[in-house]
Amino acid sequence: MNVDDVIYVLCLLACIAAGSYVRKVRDETQRKYVCSMLGLIVVVVVSGFHSLHCAISVGLGTASVLLVHPSNCHVITFVVMFGYLVFFRLVYLFGLPAVPGPTNMIQMLLTLKVSGIAFEKTAAWKRIRAQDERVNNDQDNANSDPNLNVTSYDLSLQQLSATEIVLYSFNYVGVLTGPYYRYRTYRDYFQMPFKDHAPCVQATIEQLKAAVFYCSLYLLANYMWPLDYALSDEFYNDRSVLYRVLYVWPTFFIFRARIYTGLTLSECVCTMAGFGAYPDDADTNNGEGPRKLYQDMAKDPEKHSYNFTTIVNTRVLDVERCWTFREGMKHWNVCVQYWLAVNVYKLFPIKKYRTGAIFLCSAYWHGFRPGHYFCIMGAPFYVIMEDTWHKLVRKDAVGMRRTVIDVIFWICKWFGFSYLGTAFLLSSFDSIWRFYSSVYHIGYITWALLVIVGLYLTKLKKSAERKAKRAADSTASAGDPSAAKQKAQ
Repeated sequence: MNVDDVIYVLCLLACIAAGSYVRKVRDETQRKYVCSMLGLIVVVVVSGFHSLHCAISVGLGTASVLLVHPSNCHVITFVVMFGYLVFFRLVYLFGLPAVPGPTNMIQMLLTLKVSGIAFEKTAAWKRIRAQDERVNNDQDNANSDPNLNVTSYDLSLQQLSATEIVLYSFNYVGVLTGPYYRYRTYRDYFQMPFKDHAPCVQATIEQLKAAVFYCSLYLLANYMWPLDYALSDEFYNDRSVLYRVLYVWPTFFIFRARIYTGLTLSECVCTMAGFGAYPDDADTNNGEGPRKLYQDMAKDPEKHSYNFTTIVNTRVLDVERCWTFREGMKHWNVCVQYWLAVNVYKLFPIKKYRTGAIFLCSAYWHGFRPGHYFCIMGAPFYVIMEDTWHKLVRKDAVGMRRTVIDVIFWICKWFGFSYLGTAFLLSSFDSIWRFYSSVYHIGYITWALLVIVGLYLTKLKKSAERKAKRAADSTASAGDPSAAKQKAQ
């Protein structure tokens, strides 16, 4: 581990320990300020004077949320927060010191939080306006559309204060590396009694066990197959092409173990504080929170069982066990995916470009290094290939044949993740191009050929199906003279 990793882990462990104290604070207003003060301390510890970036961006974003009309504040805030990332990441061009890695992660989360609350405010304002119009036009049917029902939360979003946005932004839960959560989840933590009845300690212990396991795998694998070796001359001069191709597997395994460790510790921060706990009956979703009405459940909180699904950012077992690349992406970084789906995919004006927009936004959010774009923008290309062959050979397969095909897809999935993920880790264009050239761009070339062959076979398959259908229709007509006569007429 480097110095940044050590500081990062120590801060996470300190935040986990703070959860026990935070839950004991009875006054909710006091608890809210304590949580944000702890968050500010964490930001300053890991960022030093770079914390000014966080303060400036939140100040600009807050002004956009409050001063711009609700009909447009989501667009302006999005531009302000994502635009600040340009200055933040290219600050060295202005003669200022480059920001450390942990500060970059903090800024990424602040970008989602502040712009996310603006999107929520605009959506709520639209529901309020639509309901008012329905009331004015047709009093009897004003509430006929459930999507237009205005809640107290919608009204509270229109009354936001700068203090509330700042407290939400710097809440110590999730400030360092996530998970992303809505303002509603933050508000519920201080207004609902669920945290006092959720299995906080038990859930934290289970997650800590998992974090220790992932960290052990990371340290062991990183010792045996260090990423730095892939940058050395020996790797390219003395190792075979096959060795270099296979090296992407342990490289991405190390990356996964490292990410799993950090995300699991981040979830421990939430569970120890009771943050994001909701009743099972509330039908919670990652990042989103409850999808059913849950306010009445606060009347008898002791009668419910609870989960922390809202703050689970990566479903590790599902990522590892699922068969396809597409499924793996759905289980990875799901809280951020929720933000992208709701605020980018669904709102992007040109429907056919929505998938491209969401991947481009994700790559931009991660950073400006070429590796981010090689990796994230390469994913749709692999998914096209995978979907094509899924329809050709996997979709209708059953029994042992389906099992064999699933295993092949699983192996290909991890090669795809590993091949693209290596670019993410190598980061610079020169390092990426040197590595891909040394393996003759085997990944991209193979996938391109598979796409071409797959599309050709799909065309043949559809042609054969049409011929079979015409033959079946002809046979049916020949066996039924009345049908043939009717067809002729």
